[in-house]
Amino acid sequence: MAEAVQRELVYFWYYFTIQFRQIFAYWMLGMALGSIVSVFGKEKIHRAFAALHGKKLGLLGVIPASLLGIASPLCMFGTIPIAASFAEKGMRQDWIAAFMMGSILLNPQLLLYSAALGMPLLIIRFAVCFVCGALAGVCVRLFFRDRPFFSFSAFDKMASRDTDPSPLLRFLKNFLRNIKATGLYFLAGIVLSALFQRYVPPQAFAKIFGSNRGFGILMAATVGVPLYVCGGGTIPLIQTWLHSGMSAGAAVSFMIAGPAMKITNLGALKIVLGIKHFLLYAFFAVLCAFSCGLITDLIGR
Repeated sequence: MAEAVQRELVYFWYYFTIQFRQIFAYWMLGMALGSIVSVFGKEKIHRAFAALHGKKLGLLGVIPASLLGIASPLCMFGTIPIAASFAEKGMRQDWIAAFMMGSILLNPQLLLYSAALGMPLLIIRFAVCFVCGALAGVCVRLFFRDRPFFSFSAFDKMASRDTDPSPLLRFLKNFLRNIKATGLYFLAGIVLSALFQRYVPPQAFAKIFGSNRGFGILMAATVGVPLYVCGGGTIPLIQTWLHSGMSAGAAVSFMIAGPAMKITNLGALKIVLGIKHFLLYAFFAVLCAFSCGLITDLIGR
């Protein structure tokens, strides 16, 4: 019995160390990039979004709004107060929707971290997140042109924690906060990945997420969502799943539905949207995830 346990621990450590070496550098670079953007670029990004107000871009404004949302390093509880301040100044709600959706789906550190999945998937992830952000703005414009979609009254603006007079210390403190916030999820993702590699037969995984593309994409967009707690913890899992037979489309579906339906995001979104608009948001997120996954696999073929 003891020998069997020891053997399993050796196998687990083997898979764990391989996955750790493959992912660690991308994770550290992602955290560093996120801190750089947060400390030195966050205010510029928000000023750039505020500068859109008053410009006669019309519906095309959802394009820069979605891109600026992706560039923003804030979490959902940081993004909502910023969006609320823009709404108070009269910013169009379709632009706000595009900004928020882009921010929900992707941020600079997660984008760089996704490079561990390979350059094609990194490019696809950026493209589909941008498109979904812009589409969110288009939908709000089409269906809520004369009606309010958001209600930000319950949220107050959060004070910035990057206040140290030394730029280097601001960066280091932000970097350590990023490590603290994502470190456990990062390790948990590698542990789960090692367990998947050891105990889940690749053939079974390929049958669910690979051979039947439409069903696999639907599974990734729905059943896989509860596994998404932190972007830093899911990259090792996605990498393992792809090696086990998951299609690129299913991976893309998971990378959209996961952050869009993350539990911590849903609580905040339900407050600012109300139950009816929240249900519309959830339907939109799952539909985008499923559609983008199908398109990815069709193009791949």
